[in-house]
Amino acid sequence: MTKINESLRKRRTYYNINGESPVSEEKIVDTIKELTELVPDAFNMKSQRVIVALGDKHKELWDGVYDAFDGQVSREKLDSFKVGVGTVLFFYDNKTVQTMRKNYALYEAQFEKWALQSNGMLQISVWSALEELGLGASLQHYNPVIDDMVRKMFDVDEDYIMLGQIVFGGVASNADPKDGEDVEKRFKVVK
Repeated sequence: MTKINESLRKRRTYYNINGESPVSEEKIVDTIKELTELVPDAFNMKSQRVIVALGDKHKELWDGVYDAFDGQVSREKLDSFKVGVGTVLFFYDNKTVQTMRKNYALYEAQFEKWALQSNGMLQISVWSALEELGLGASLQHYNPVIDDMVRKMFDVDEDYIMLGQIVFGGVASNADPKDGEDVEKRFKVVK
C-alpha cells in the first residue's frame, strides 16, 4: 500500500471536534500553504485560492454563518464547528480562469472544469494532511448563502468563487466507521 492510499484510508469526517490542537498553528498553516503550492492545476494556471481562519476570525466566521442563514441552521450544529481550531475556505479565481479561456481558445470550455478539479484535489490533500497532523476535520458547503458575508469579513476578491469549507480541530471523539462498498460497480480494468 502506498502512503497516499494509507492517508486516504485514515481520512475521516469528524463532527465532534474541540479547540485543542496536537500541533502548532504555524505547522497547520505551513502544511496548507505548501499543499496550495504543490497541488497541480491544468496549464499551471494556479486558480486555487485559500483562506485559513484561526482564533477569533474562525469563531466570527461560524457566527456569521448562523446570521447568514437567519437561524435556519441550528445554533448547536454551527457551534460544533465554532469550537474547533480553524476553518479552511476554498475558492477558485474566476479572473484567472477567464484569462486562460481567452489565451487558449481551443480549450475555452475546459478551464472552469479544470479549476474545479484542481480545487477538489487541494481539498482532499488538505483534509488528509489535517488527519495526518492528528486533527479531525469535515468538509462543509454553506456557500453560496455565506458568500457575501465571507467577502466582507475577509476582504475577499469579487472574482473568487467559494467552493467549500473544511472545519478542523482536536478530535473529541472517534469518527463513525466508513461504510463498505462493492467498488467493482465503479471500477473497471481493460487491456
